[in-house]
Amino acid sequence: MSRLSENNIIEKLSTLNGWEFKDNAIRKTFTFDAYMDSIAFINQLAEIAEEANHHPDMIVGWCKIDIAFTSHDQGGVTAACVEMAQKAESVF
Repeated sequence: MSRLSENNIIEKLSTLNGWEFKDNAIRKTFTFDAYMDSIAFINQLAEIAEEANHHPDMIVGWCKIDIAFTSHDQGGVTAACVEMAQKAESVF
């Protein structure tokens, strides 16, 4: 899967609430009412990422998870990154 152009990335992100293109990745911070809700989210997303073989960088904070998708193989954002962002939204 080839890397998307910046214009294409921005166009695709326009349909996803709160996602941004920054530092060669698409990123979002998800916030939760309780810490264990954020852990449940990260565990569900990890299962989906493993199935898709496309793993995000995830940083766990208190009631928040910072997520970033990029393709290290392709050197930037691909359609698979956008698809995983959509899957993250469906888990949330």
